[in-house]
Amino acid sequence: MTTTEGSAVVRDGRVLRVQVSRGRHGTLDGEVLDQLHGLLATVAEQDPADPDGVGAVLLVGEGENFCTGGDVRAFAGAADRKAYVHGLAERFHGFLQPLVDSPVPTVAAVRGWAAGAGMSIVCATDIAVAGRSTKLRPAYPGIGFSPDGGMTWTLPRLVGAARARRILLTDEVLDAAAALEAGVVATVVDDDDVLAEAERTAHRLSQGPTAALGRIRGLLTRTWDVELGEQLASEADAIAASAAGAEGAEGLTAFGEKRAPRFH
Repeated sequence: MTTTEGSAVVRDGRVLRVQVSRGRHGTLDGEVLDQLHGLLATVAEQDPADPDGVGAVLLVGEGENFCTGGDVRAFAGAADRKAYVHGLAERFHGFLQPLVDSPVPTVAAVRGWAAGAGMSIVCATDIAVAGRSTKLRPAYPGIGFSPDGGMTWTLPRLVGAARARRILLTDEVLDAAAALEAGVVATVVDDDDVLAEAERTAHRLSQGPTAALGRIRGLLTRTWDVELGEQLASEADAIAASAAGAEGAEGLTAFGEKRAPRFH
């Protein structure tokens, strides 16, 4: 792993590892939001065939919690709370939008609590790995706030409209089993295995067909907002582009040679 002491963003092979929170309690790290926005924009412009490119993004926390949301004390102490919170929400959304639009898969290692902005991040990732003691909570109503970070967009798509209303309006706490059953997290493992399992998943994805995985992500993101006919046309264009590319050529050759494909 290439890293510098104290860095919140590091490269580990083809995996971009991002620490989204700081401290033992897991407060959202506002300083990393702008940094990651720029990095994800760079990832979007990379050549998927570049062996030195990013193939997956791994999101982690610093301490015992994944992320417990923003600094509530800073909210309370702001001279102009409306302006302060609006500005922070815009910075957070500058991170969330490219995360949702990422051309490479995203994985979250969700240890401890994912609350408020932390739950928004989990809902925006492709694959969230939780521990058996992991808990998720909207948390916004608890301080008299409505959500940000896209939670009102992502959560209904994950759990359905009726369940999303219940979770958000009642500020429901989801334990790991409930989050898995609802589809908010993809995998539940022992607490001590969360990071290792998330790392394995991210590295496995990073060695996959990057362009094809990006097309899959794009199709899944758009599917809620288009008619079936439009989605079928998009699928036809995407699979044709895959067939014409280097990844498709390698996949078909490997199939014919009865071996595992080597995409990178």
